[in-house]
Amino acid sequence: MRVLGIEGTAWAASAAVLDTDSGSLRIETDPYVPDSGGIHPREAAEHMAEAIPRVIETVLERERRRGPDDDSDERDRHHEEGDDDRDADGERAEDERRGDSTSVIDAVAFSRGPGLGPCLRIVASAARAFALSREVPLMGVNHMVAHAEIGRSESGFDAPICLNASGANAHILGYRNGRYRILGETMDTGVGNALDKFARHLDWAHPGGPKIEAAAEGGSYLPLPYVVKGMDFSFSGLASAAMEAIDDGEAIEDVCFSLQETVFAMLTEVAERALSLTDADELVLGGGVGQNARLQEMLETMCAERGARFFAPEPRLLRDNAGMIAALGAKMFEAGDTLSVSDSRVRPNFRPDEVVVTWPLAEPGRSDYGDHDREGPHATDTSDPGDANDPGAGGTVEDTGTVRGAEAMVEIDREAGRVIKSRPTKAYRHPALDERLGCERTVAEARLTSAARRLGVPTPVIEALDLREKAITVEHVGDADLRDLLGSDTEIGSGDSSASEIPAVDEVSAVDGDGPNDPPEPATAAIENVGRHLATLHDAGIVHGDPTTRNVRMALLDRSDPSTDPSAPSDASSASADVRRTYLIDFGLGYHSDATEDHAMDLHVFGRSLAGTTDHAPGLREAFEAAYAAVGDRTVLDRLREIEGRGRYR
Repeated sequence: MRVLGIEGTAWAASAAVLDTDSGSLRIETDPYVPDSGGIHPREAAEHMAEAIPRVIETVLERERRRGPDDDSDERDRHHEEGDDDRDADGERAEDERRGDSTSVIDAVAFSRGPGLGPCLRIVASAARAFALSREVPLMGVNHMVAHAEIGRSESGFDAPICLNASGANAHILGYRNGRYRILGETMDTGVGNALDKFARHLDWAHPGGPKIEAAAEGGSYLPLPYVVKGMDFSFSGLASAAMEAIDDGEAIEDVCFSLQETVFAMLTEVAERALSLTDADELVLGGGVGQNARLQEMLETMCAERGARFFAPEPRLLRDNAGMIAALGAKMFEAGDTLSVSDSRVRPNFRPDEVVVTWPLAEPGRSDYGDHDREGPHATDTSDPGDANDPGAGGTVEDTGTVRGAEAMVEIDREAGRVIKSRPTKAYRHPALDERLGCERTVAEARLTSAARRLGVPTPVIEALDLREKAITVEHVGDADLRDLLGSDTEIGSGDSSASEIPAVDEVSAVDGDGPNDPPEPATAAIENVGRHLATLHDAGIVHGDPTTRNVRMALLDRSDPSTDPSAPSDASSASADVRRTYLIDFGLGYHSDATEDHAMDLHVFGRSLAGTTDHAPGLREAFEAAYAAVGDRTVLDRLREIEGRGRYR
């Protein structure tokens, strides 16, 4: 089967033909390069209107000349105006003798979004015209999911986490229960746009990323803002600080070096947090910014330290290209996921988590069919989830053992009831930045853990602080972390639901505990406790900073143990819930703030972690928000809705 792919979300007018039988992929790209500044939507659309027909014609002509038995693979070609190397009259005459070149195509796929509306409409019109005139199926592809899928396909990985780093987008994707879930995302601007904004300040032409990369060679480190909230991150303040540093007379090479080190360290950190949250041992990179050698080096180093595998596609498949559109279109076609022309309107704000995955896909941390028996260098055993008192502490340990978290090493001594958590050097980060973050986060964890406990929020008791070693000794609390309790829902509720039955987020009503899509009762009780605890913290001006399902520990009520006193102090909402106490741990990203935005971000981070670790996220999120509203400020929930509707990464 041969699939024509057409891409045109912003700057790349691109067409490709994928032969699924031979695996050959031809890509023809004509890039839009603005004369000055960034991408101008009107100019980009004018470029698409002129270039899209040309790249389609060119790739089809080459495919026809290749013949049915030629499985050669041609690298993508980038043409400037007037740089066409074809003898147009001669080749057209040859095509007329051979027949219509479009007859070799079995289906057509196009980038439906996200992207610039005027550009998307030109691409969609071309795809519709082709599908109608040749009577072939039509597939509308999400551009960002295509970035993730081309990396997964090229790597051969089963269930990777995907870091998408492109111009207008930056987010972490992990597949769960029929959709690619957004585990983390930019809170303001895309990573490429942030770099371009800085480059424009220097009067450098678009795109700015490669120029910054070149200028960074030989630079020295300067401190710049570093903003990570859970698995979310922010670039706008960082870009502004870099521009101010230039205006203050700092050397260009030093600022470029520092900007790269900070931006890419943030992306690498959140990627590691996603690996830890999901127990994944595979990471793929997507997006044009992913061509940066320093970013790839950081991700490779981080994954090697974790025993995980990393893959970055070749440059032609990282930057925007029609090859990835054709590749995902072929999978959709095989799954019967096609569009009628009447239903093929473009979607400029098309979110990756709105795509119902119809093609075969495994979940991170699991085998292909969802059971917990993955093998590999980072395999974990989730049969006894109660032995790790740390976020990101994958796997189980004996009464005494050491486990690796997302940013910490944790020594657990259950007999002594003690946990020693240290933040070792991260080899991927610049030493000065790493030292600064380690000290700041260790101090924040000690202070805010104690402050929360004084407010009545269950947290571990702080026993010792060693700032030189960036280590903290705390009481061992709880029997299980929330993520592993939620992991049991794969055998209870909707873990067997087909992708076509998955409701959209705004279509799910509150759980009642009796339906096939309802979560296990202890999970609901624990999550309600989390909502109340966060409301208490926010009322006192404390932001947790990283409230994920790995940073919640639970003391469970064992009704089979006669020594357990059901009347013991409990923060559970229901005695039948079997959750005696719910602890919040790891305040390392926390800080003091009375801002509604910061409080809402806490709720946003927790909601994202639910989406990545349970099949019952919508219902559990409703229970969580209801519990928060009963104790806290409802305006925080209003701000949460606003945050979710911003489409920050679009």
